[in-house]
Amino acid sequence: MRLQVFLSRSGVCSRRQAMIFVQSGCVEVNGRVCCEPSTEVVSGCDKVVFRGRPIVLKEKTVILLHKPCGVTSTTKDRFAEKTVLDLLPKEFGHLYCVGRLDKESTGLLLLTNDGDLALRLTHPSFETQKTYRVELNKALALEDARQFERGLILEGKKTALAKIIFKTGRLIDVVLREGRKRQIRKMFALLHYHVVTLSRIQEGPLTLGALKEGQWRFLTKEETEELYQATGLMGHKLKFKTLNSKF
Repeated sequence: MRLQVFLSRSGVCSRRQAMIFVQSGCVEVNGRVCCEPSTEVVSGCDKVVFRGRPIVLKEKTVILLHKPCGVTSTTKDRFAEKTVLDLLPKEFGHLYCVGRLDKESTGLLLLTNDGDLALRLTHPSFETQKTYRVELNKALALEDARQFERGLILEGKKTALAKIIFKTGRLIDVVLREGRKRQIRKMFALLHYHVVTLSRIQEGPLTLGALKEGQWRFLTKEETEELYQATGLMGHKLKFKTLNSKF
């Protein structure tokens, strides 16, 4: 496979980032710096080294975590009191977060070593649907809900079309197809509302189910297939570690 794809599937980074790393001279193949992302490499035969660290293909892993409040959605942050990796066994230190939830938010967070999957779930061009349960400080007016759905100018750029599902006056479900930093909180602030609690309850076809805060699990085989089908990656011949696998 191409070097760029090899790095992505090994969990080092996304395919787009891999191209940058290779072109920057960060990767060696069989003892020589390689700056061409399309260079063909054979797993198990060619020796690939990224910034001095040998890289091998790992079994694809996707973990579903119910992130609690107060935990930082990153795997590396020396200033964070607690990160999501602190909730997982040490053997999952090679995984990274698919997108982020801010420290005060809770809910569904995926961790994986599949760069292609991470890109498809997070890049706005793929429009992966995510649903958030939001509690506001006051009842949401219908006109404000319509304005939110149509889009607001946030940091110089209009937000994509969204959907609001009323649960009660102050409790709503928000469906987005993009995920800018603290987007929901900032959008409601523009409309003069304060977000009291925010939790992601669905991403693509995946839901939290009965998973409690702080708990995690592998996806089932069926969930994995549904997720890769939804992101257009089902044609990739990949081996997955799932809830049905021996661990």
